[in-house]
Parts: sequence; C-alpha cells; structure tokens
Amino acid sequence: MVEKFEDHCWQDVVPALDFEVYATYRRETFIGAPAALIAIDLYEQVYKGGNKPVAELYQTHPMSCGENAHRAIAPTQRLFHAARAAGLPVFYSTGDTRPESKPTFVKATRRQRGNPEPDDYMIKAEFKPLPGDVIITKQRASAFYGTPLQAHLTQLGINTVVICGESTSGCVRASAVDAFSLGYHVVLVEECCFDRLTLSHKVNLFDMHHKYADVMHIDEAVAALSKQGQKEAV
Repeated sequence: MVEKFEDHCWQDVVPALDFEVYATYRRETFIGAPAALIAIDLYEQVYKGGNKPVAELYQTHPMSCGENAHRAIAPTQRLFHAARAAGLPVFYSTGDTRPESKPTFVKATRRQRGNPEPDDYMIKAEFKPLPGDVIITKQRASAFYGTPLQAHLTQLGINTVVICGESTSGCVRASAVDAFSLGYHVVLVEECCFDRLTLSHKVNLFDMHHKYADVMHIDEAVAALSKQGQKEAV
C-alpha cells in the first residue's frame, strides 16, 4: 500500500529505495492560516497552440506547455473558487514587459524567447483577476525576487502561501524556495502546477515536497480551505 505522504504523481519515477532514503521527511501536510493564494505565471503564452502535446508545439510556440497547461485549468479554477470562498487574498505574477525596466545587456535566462505578442503576458481569461486582487510583475523566476510581494503578505499578516501555476521546475520552484526561505509555510497543489516536461514536473514536486513545501492534491486543498472558510463564518 502506498504511504499517504508519497501518494502523488512521482510514484512511477522514483525508485522504491529512494522513498526509504527520504522517510525522515514524512509528516502531516496542512494549509495554515492566515493564508494567501499565489498564482504563478498563468498568462496566455503558456496556453498557446491549444490542448496538444508539447512536442507538437515547441517549434511554433516555444513557451507553450500545451496539454499540460490545459489539463490544469479545471482544477486551478476549483482552487481559485475555494480560496476566494475562504477569504484568501489572491496574488498573480506575470512577466514585466516594460522596455524601460529591462537593461538590454542583462537577460533573466539564456533562453531564446522570440518577440512576445501584446497579450502574451496577460492573465488567462479563465483566471481573470477580480477587484482587490494584486498582480505582481517580475523579471526573474521567483515572484518574490525584486518585487513587493513579501511586503504585501507582511501587511496582511500571512504565514502560509498556497502556490499554483507554471512551470513547476522553474518559476513555481523558485517562488516556493524563496517563500520557504522567508519563513512562510508553503503549499503546492499538485494538479494546479504544470511544466513542459512531465518528468521535470514530477521530480521537482517530489523534491520540494520533501524539503520546502507540502504538496497536496486538489481535493485535499479544497477541503482544507473549506474548513478555513467555515471558521471565518463562525
């Protein structure tokens, strides 16, 4: 029988012996309060090309996560609904596209991104920000690095961040590690994170689950947020 703590998407890529190596990390997972939802880079560019395998899209849409991104839409909408119902503040991150904020001699990564279209870094309509939500623009992978996100969370007294978005191995991981380093309890919702490569998604979730974050299934996260909402209503 699969140990509950390890009952996640990495079961088929992590050797059985490795689970024993990491046995000392096993613990109860939870969403603390007060919490905030942080949606990492749910912008149009990663959905371009449609619900297709990434291997069919990378030449025409190199930033797309294809079917992996589209598969995460429905569970992420569930997460947003549960978070809003529980009264969590919602933060989004997206790329800083202002030319004056980017020195021409400095690039965040070595990746060749091409020329983005005007709507590439707009938040996808399915996750449209509501009045009161905060959109953070960033130049690096982490939503915390060089942004006012920590200041917002401090003013709100937040101690737990629930993170979703993309890519698991890139901006999600960088944000989760920074959040952990800053003293927040970090929760990653498995079905609401995605990557271009399935292997990268699984291995990075495994790694973060044992070191920096509680990885929870969407059903677990919704149930935990529902309890928080009930407490708020009392």
